[in-house]
Amino acid sequence: MKFVAITSCPTGIAHTYMAAEALEQAAKAEGHEIRVEPQGAAGAQALGADVISAADAVIYAADLEVRDKGRFAGKPYVDVGVKAPINDAKAVLASAAEAARARTGAASGAAAAGTGGADVPTPETKVASGAGVGTRVRQWLMTGVSYMIPFVAAGGILIALGFMIGGYEIADAEPSTVIDDFSVVSAHSWGALLFLSGDALFAFLVPVLAGFIAFAIADRPGLAPGFLGGAVAVTVEAGFLGGLAAGFLAGFVALGLGRMPVPSAVRSIMPVVVTPLVASFVTGLVMFLILGRPLEALMSGLSSWLGSLTGGSLILLGAVLGLMMAFDMGGPVNKVAYTFATAGLATVGTTSGDAVEFTIMAAVMAAGMTPPLGLALATVVWRRLFTPAEVQNGKAAWLLGASFITEGAIPFAAADPLRVIPSLMVGSGVAGGLVAASGATLRAPHGGVWVIPLIGSPLMFLAAIAAGSVVTALAVWALKSVGRRSRPPESAPTAPRGHRRLTSRLRPPRREDPRRTEPCPSAPRRSARPSACTPAPRACSCRPRWRPGSRSASPEKTDPPATPAACSR
Repeated sequence: MKFVAITSCPTGIAHTYMAAEALEQAAKAEGHEIRVEPQGAAGAQALGADVISAADAVIYAADLEVRDKGRFAGKPYVDVGVKAPINDAKAVLASAAEAARARTGAASGAAAAGTGGADVPTPETKVASGAGVGTRVRQWLMTGVSYMIPFVAAGGILIALGFMIGGYEIADAEPSTVIDDFSVVSAHSWGALLFLSGDALFAFLVPVLAGFIAFAIADRPGLAPGFLGGAVAVTVEAGFLGGLAAGFLAGFVALGLGRMPVPSAVRSIMPVVVTPLVASFVTGLVMFLILGRPLEALMSGLSSWLGSLTGGSLILLGAVLGLMMAFDMGGPVNKVAYTFATAGLATVGTTSGDAVEFTIMAAVMAAGMTPPLGLALATVVWRRLFTPAEVQNGKAAWLLGASFITEGAIPFAAADPLRVIPSLMVGSGVAGGLVAASGATLRAPHGGVWVIPLIGSPLMFLAAIAAGSVVTALAVWALKSVGRRSRPPESAPTAPRGHRRLTSRLRPPRREDPRRTEPCPSAPRRSARPSACTPAPRACSCRPRWRPGSRSASPEKTDPPATPAACSR
């Protein structure tokens, strides 16, 4: 069969491309043809219309909305999360094949198998209606976070470079420093340029978050009210929490307006004029007059609590975030920990000095780097505990772990979750706690070892990662060694069968003592009363048994007794 597939994950970095590769390999092994369109952070190369037309079924392996989903209208499809192909790509292909076969049946059966996708006159939510409430809320939230992350990454790195070149006093630089007084040979000018550029990017964080949450809920009509709600959250200093609230508020208002029955004459201008206008007014009203002040107080309380964390409480927080990072390696729990860290980074991104939020970001990154690195170390030191495929995955895990791609540990966890996942959690918890204890800081939300120059106390940061990786490797070795069959004792080695056969051929023949003989099996039993016609015994060349202590050195053969004449025949 011929399939087309779409893969996407919230960050668009690892799961997206791992799922695409897993589907391609499984399709090749099963004799199918497949074309995959990864909709990742690097963009997507759209599938051609001829490829889509020739496909028997469509596979949506996505945790986000599928871009231009209308291209696949009328095609049978299966809709799974991005992790499904990574864990069992053959099962996903089997489901797609079943949907394709059901397409040829009755219309009701085809609908049950997942055919459809036709355009509807009113905007629909980006999440499938059959999904649970928790799943839909998570996907809406992750859509906003996925669009916000590039702004956090680029802005954070630019600000960190500005501090590194121009010093922390660069935080007081004015735009006129760059516009009117820029000097090519001045480090202060270059630092101000980098800092102001990063600061401008950071100004978009909350509006982008709110805007794309609303977009995930209500499609394009939700963009304008969502961005407005995020801008109002910045104005009233409600921060990240205000952006979350504004995004959901604007999205649901726009979605409700789009589903209202209206005259056909007004329907054409609803998504372009009426819905954005009314939803923006409602969002601004609620954010300014109702939610703004409470959210600002809540955000201030959260910031004060984080600022008060010191000593054991900060270490405990770092360890807990480390456990969350390794629990599902890119899943919902991992994303909660990562979003918490990036939200703090967005709140104090332009602050000079070492805020607690920077330490939390460093702890989260170290904990996310530890699982692949620990497993890579284990495949080198205890190679016999892993399959050849896992050993090869271990080689790639070095680079993935160093680049802060926690998903490099997924193949190991999928093969042996009960042993691997607890080991990863222990190592990541150790790494997160050690980073929090050392006070290392990080202003960039991603990058791994490639952003070491931007890390405060880099040696302590690297030492925490090394310690966590060693703990992970030791835990994997301990759990995988439980229940394994032990080798035979050294005192009684067991040679292979072929080796025994070869040594038996090379061993010289055993010399028997000529004086030690066994009784002849053909000798007749001695009768109690000899008969006159007892048959004469056959000639036998066997020697009588020689016993130790006998004076006879070599007994001679005995001749059989003569047969009596009366018995001669």
